[in-house]
Amino acid sequence: MERGYKLKYDFDRVINRKNTDSLKWDLQKTLFGREDLIPMWVADMDFPVAQEIIDAIKERAEHPFYGYTHAGSGVKDAVVERMAKKFQWEIDPEWLVFTPGVVPALHVAVRSLTHPGDEIILQEPSYHPFFPVVKNSGCHIASNPLKLVNGHYEMDYSGLEDKFQSSSGRLPGHGRAKAIIFCNPHNPVGRLWKQDEIIKMGETVIANGGVVISDEIHCEIVFKGRKHTPFASISQEFQENSIVCMSPSKTFNLAGLEVSSIIIPNKKLRNEFLNTMGGIVPNPNLFGYTAMEAAFRYGDEWLEQVLDYLEGNLEFLTSYFEKRIPGIDVIETEGTYLAWIDCRKLGMDNKDLRTFWRDEARVAVEDGYIFGESGSGFVRMNFALPRSILEEGLKRIENAVLKL
Repeated sequence: MERGYKLKYDFDRVINRKNTDSLKWDLQKTLFGREDLIPMWVADMDFPVAQEIIDAIKERAEHPFYGYTHAGSGVKDAVVERMAKKFQWEIDPEWLVFTPGVVPALHVAVRSLTHPGDEIILQEPSYHPFFPVVKNSGCHIASNPLKLVNGHYEMDYSGLEDKFQSSSGRLPGHGRAKAIIFCNPHNPVGRLWKQDEIIKMGETVIANGGVVISDEIHCEIVFKGRKHTPFASISQEFQENSIVCMSPSKTFNLAGLEVSSIIIPNKKLRNEFLNTMGGIVPNPNLFGYTAMEAAFRYGDEWLEQVLDYLEGNLEFLTSYFEKRIPGIDVIETEGTYLAWIDCRKLGMDNKDLRTFWRDEARVAVEDGYIFGESGSGFVRMNFALPRSILEEGLKRIENAVLKL
């Protein structure tokens, strides 16, 4: 089947996703207590996927065998070529491990690196599934919060160094910090870390015997003039002391197909990861592999168009808040399609803020406090949706604020 043909996608078109077992649209009553909300929470896009991916899945579905599968040379080569093309990072296909999602891979990574009682460093506000990743492994969270300086988040390097100091000040049962879960682009604050920032963080972790578990699932959702740097691409030393987690799920809107590529150059770390994974975390399904290969080989035209549309949405959202919604500020978003919204000037506690968004604004967002204590007073908002729906959501917020 010929693919790679040119299409002009209409991301303004509203497609009804209700009654399709959509987590985002069909569980609002269960999760938020009411059904009349505009869903701007969970990280999937309200845009149809690239036609080339649909065609590839249809073609594979026509073959009448859906038996056990594995990652063949086609999908491995597609990942290798993608890393070289997008990030100038030459990887070996032997470094690849495939999992049904990045979060399961994070669970495996932490368990493969630690013993119960060890510590894992998180830089809060952190993507909230990171917390059970650490706790369910029997480890403890060593929180090293990001610093908000003049509306811009920075890493606390001196605090990071302190987290690795053994014994002094540690609570009973807390072992040495073994790793950091690093997020780039950062979810939820939207920072795309610069190379010098990554180097400073990485050198601190590695000098103290730690491993960097790098969640880079949003690595291709970055805006004009910005470039993502994979952690392990920086140096041989970084390569040997890292586990890099990537996936097409955010970039190409494939979260329901559950496929991720975990890049582990260090053979010892890779074998420990595989041993921990064995019998617990399954391989992705065959349609996930099919979608990943098609996305990486043929999806760039769609991606270019969706990034342009997302950037327009971000500009629209930011301008709307600045001009029409007093008391709420949008933190600059450098990557991801998730806006980190500062509502602290409204003077509400977390409970009242939740009530405001759900019952007054009637917009479903992620409560900031679930991302850690430093997220109190914030919310996370997904702007990957048709602009007419985005505008309606913003009008609802504006009206609710004006009534205060």
